[in-house]
Amino acid sequence: MMEPSNGGQVVVVTSGKGGVGKTTTVTNVSMGLAKLGCKVVAMDLDIGLKKLDLIMGLENRVIYDIVQVIEGECTLRQALVKDRRFPNLFMLPAAQTRNKDDITEEQIKNLCAEMKKEFDFILIDCPAGIERGFRNSIAAADWAVVVTNPEVSAVRDADRIIGMLESAQFKDIKLVINRIRPEMVRGGDMLSIDDLLNHLCIDLIGIVPEDDGVVISTNTGEPIILNPRSMAGRAFFNIARRFNNEEVPFLDLNNTGSLWDRIRVFFSRQVG
Repeated sequence: MMEPSNGGQVVVVTSGKGGVGKTTTVTNVSMGLAKLGCKVVAMDLDIGLKKLDLIMGLENRVIYDIVQVIEGECTLRQALVKDRRFPNLFMLPAAQTRNKDDITEEQIKNLCAEMKKEFDFILIDCPAGIERGFRNSIAAADWAVVVTNPEVSAVRDADRIIGMLESAQFKDIKLVINRIRPEMVRGGDMLSIDDLLNHLCIDLIGIVPEDDGVVISTNTGEPIILNPRSMAGRAFFNIARRFNNEEVPFLDLNNTGSLWDRIRVFFSRQVG
């Protein structure tokens, strides 16, 4: 097991828009980091609308939630749900019968400070929107990951969220482009990676192709990263490796040619 670096890292995964794959990203990257030997907590801050436990396949093991920890009804250790597949992966569930106003930014900071003493990574699943839930989610984060789809409405929301993160003095913001379809990019029917990078102007950390297996994995609670034949699963594992400071080339998705070569050059330039 790795020792925490500088007390561990808190990473908020956000987008502004719902449905782009934040929870799927948190689930699969958390599991990827656990596979790499890191000690990880995936934390659900979507109070009232929790779903991280479902996608991780841990819903039947939840006893306590984050609000109960904060209000002193249980200890943090009692609320953390250990993943049955990776003993160094834990999930801190949201409360389903409470609302986002039941916790404060300061409480989240204190909770994350406690977890950073023991864990290498705490990944926060940020709720959709830009109100209290968003402010709570970014309060304790060391850096941020913005997830977007290559569609105009998602990119617009991502752009707004990036502006809000920059206003909150975030210096390190990474981009995950989810559900890319190379054949649609080639046909001019989907925004290209270059389009997104030029518009959003933040560092790229991951590109995840469209994969029907993600829907199946979500319904079964078996994250796609566990499927060795899935291109999306490989992409999420590569993102986890980049979280862990490995230099990993982007996947060549079905002979998309010079576009992906430019992406590799772009990433190498950012790392350099």
